[in-house]
This record gives sequence, C-alpha cells and structure tokens, in this order.
Amino acid sequence: MPEPVREIHAASNNPAPAWLRAGPALFVLLWSLGFVFLKLGLAYADPLTFLALRYACVVLLLLLPFLWLRAPMPNGWPAWRHLLVVGLLLQAGYFSFAYLSLKLGMSAGTLALITSQQPILVGLLAPMLAGETVGRVRWAGLVLGVAGASIVILANSITGSGTSWAITFAVMALLTLAGSTLWEKRYGAETHPVTANLVQYTVGLLVTAPLAFWLEPMRISWTPGLLVSLSYLVLGNSIIAISLLLAMIRHGEASRVSALFFMVPPATAILAFIALGETLAWAAWPGIALAVAGIYLVMRR
Repeated sequence: MPEPVREIHAASNNPAPAWLRAGPALFVLLWSLGFVFLKLGLAYADPLTFLALRYACVVLLLLLPFLWLRAPMPNGWPAWRHLLVVGLLLQAGYFSFAYLSLKLGMSAGTLALITSQQPILVGLLAPMLAGETVGRVRWAGLVLGVAGASIVILANSITGSGTSWAITFAVMALLTLAGSTLWEKRYGAETHPVTANLVQYTVGLLVTAPLAFWLEPMRISWTPGLLVSLSYLVLGNSIIAISLLLAMIRHGEASRVSALFFMVPPATAILAFIALGETLAWAAWPGIALAVAGIYLVMRR
C-alpha cells in the first residue's frame, strides 16, 4: 500500500473527538452564512481582489499561532503535495469560481444549490478513488438530494438568476470542491491544523493575487459592510469552517460528509432572504423537502 494511502487509513481509524458530534450542524450554519457575507462583500470590491485580500488577512492571522506554537512542517514530499493540491483546488479553485459567479449575478441561494450537487460526484467516484462502499440506501439519499436541488434550481430559473458565465463558474466551483474532498480523503495525512491552513491559504493567495492584478482594476471600497463581510469570511469561513470540514472528512466517509452540503441550500435561502432580501419561489420548497430527506438517508448509520 502506498505511503499516503496508509497514512489516511490510519487517520480514519482514529476515534473522532467528542466535540466533533456538533460538527455537522455548526458547519452547515457557518458555510451557509459564508454565501450571505460573500454576496454582501462583493458589493464593495472586485471578486478576485476581495478573495486575495481575504487570503492575505488569513495568512497574517495564522502566522502568529504558527510561530508561537512552533507548529511542525509537513513531513516529507507526500504531505507537502497533499496540502498544495488541496490549497489549489479548494482555496484557489472553488472560492475563485464562487466569487466570480456571485459577482456576475448568481444569487447566494442558487450558487449554494449548484454546489450542493457535490455529493453525487463524490458518491460516484468515492468507491474508485477513496475505497468507500456506497450502499443502496445511501444511493437513494443521494438521488433524492440531487432531485430536490434540481427542482429548486428549475423553480427559480424564471427569475433569471445569473448569466451563462455565472452558471459556468458555479459549475466549476462544484467540480473543484468535489475534487478537493476526494483528494483529502484519498491522500490526506495528519498535519498540524495551523500548518495545514497556513500552507493552503498561502497557495490561494499566490494564485489569486496575480490573477486579480492581471484581470481586475482591484477596486475596494473601505466601508463598514466590507469590513463586516471580510471579518466573517476570514474567521468564520476560512479558519473555523474549513478546519471543521477537513476534520470531519478525516474521521468519516467522503460521500457521507459531502452530503452535508444538501442542508446548505435551504439554510442559505433562508439566511439570504433575511439578510439580502433574496426570494425563493414557492414551487422550490418541495425540492428542499426532498433534499432534506436525502441528507437523512445519506447521513444515518
């Protein structure tokens, strides 16, 4: 068995800490709020510029605990490669495409719905890439979740949510998010969380900052709305939610953890309605009910 595979199997066999039992509910709340605060912040800055600014803040914030704790560096090239690939897929890929999609007119709720299709990709590929077995009941849950999300997207299509480019970037965000989940499950090794986050966000910064300089006028309006959005995305999304997601992936199964994203669309739709005034068609609510049923089937043991 190759070394990276042996490491992730050893990590997966470790018992999950007790506090991780609250992880699913907390992650859904944090991740859903991220779409809302992201949409809010993009009103005051260009997308890649805003993302590079976010990553710069995260890297500076992580440098202090990294130096204070003297966190160990990744052990060997396989561990370095893992962190670099996850940083490229998740930080540079997923978030860049999500920012661009929202900037081009995609609503926060619709983007959440498109990226919630991630579990079906993970469910299809996990047996081949991560060595997981996906049973009939969980497949039924995945199908229900996808059907529910599709109904919601179709019900809201009459509102013209986003341009064709906005939809394209949303699909790219979905693909890179699924890819990062599968890579983490297949090759992820135990690395100090401060080190892992620092490396991955540095990768994100090194990719997005040059792209912002090349493609955008790098507009930033320093308003209270921007600062509130940036503060949440740095602390709530970048530090807490991502660390929680990777911890759940290591201590669970990739397709089961990924199914949490079926809960994000209804939560995001409600939060976006409260904070941003985004509306959800009444015909979409049966689809949300199907998605919730799907998450129950996939998550239950």
